[in-house]
Amino acid sequence: MSTKVLDFERPIVELEGKIKELKMLSEGSEEMASEIEKLERKAAELQQERFSQLSPWEQLQLAKHPDRPYTFDYIGEITEDFVELRGDRAFRDDPAIVGGLCTLGGRRVLVLGHQKGRNTKENVRRNFGMARPEGYRKAQRLMQLAERFGCPTICFIDTAGAYPGIGAEERGQSEAIAASLELMAALKVPTISVVIGEGGSGGALAIGLTDRILMLEHSVYSVISPRGCASILWKNAEAEQVAAEQLKMTASDLHAMGICDEIVVEAQGGAHRDMSATAENLKEALIRHLDALTALNAEELAASRYAKFRTIGQFESHGA
Repeated sequence: MSTKVLDFERPIVELEGKIKELKMLSEGSEEMASEIEKLERKAAELQQERFSQLSPWEQLQLAKHPDRPYTFDYIGEITEDFVELRGDRAFRDDPAIVGGLCTLGGRRVLVLGHQKGRNTKENVRRNFGMARPEGYRKAQRLMQLAERFGCPTICFIDTAGAYPGIGAEERGQSEAIAASLELMAALKVPTISVVIGEGGSGGALAIGLTDRILMLEHSVYSVISPRGCASILWKNAEAEQVAAEQLKMTASDLHAMGICDEIVVEAQGGAHRDMSATAENLKEALIRHLDALTALNAEELAASRYAKFRTIGQFESHGA
């Protein structure tokens, strides 16, 4: 059960709490059972109604929910025989990006993604999912390994952005991201990325240049985090809510623009309310897309990937 309640879901959680209390007090009473059933229907209807009209700001809060499943959670739920591989073979391992080989639906694949922590100590170790250059170089090494053995690659995106610290910049943060984009553009194996939480800036895009881009229903994906956008445009981080509205960062927005290939339905109330149900939907979508992509040869994959990203965006020209 969630340890944090967002403002917009509070009425639902309070009603669920009352239902739980009634169940404890009813002790098998048929009269109470009927009343409880009515309240459960009301709670389900309220939840469905509320979550069908979330604002971009509320979607962002849900995407950043501290109880939301992370990369390791999905790896453990939908794959088998996972073997983690560490290090960039140049500087050190970066725990903000994790990856390794595993089996998905009977097919050997490489999985990698951003990993956040569940508490302060773990978040410090994983740098809140914000990767440094060695994290992206590790991702490159693993993707090259996957290509060598003909394994499809699946990337889980969940970061506010690449780490902007001095040390990261000194070790070539922008070069590491650019090298990842260059590598992914030319990979000869099927690639799929899934935005499972927040996808922010180049830190997300560095593992997102793939044949298919999927997004969980309540995830967000943008060129910059709303806080960063607000700080630059309005010189005020408190304008984050306005930025969230303007960035068109929700799954539905990006699907309408042709950037997201499929929206994966989450459990009612968000992935953190029922990870297993969400993971099952995600597994089905991944296997379906992998089946379609593995039918293409290397040249077809590269050409299709190139065409996909060349058509993203719109250009307008105005006369003098």
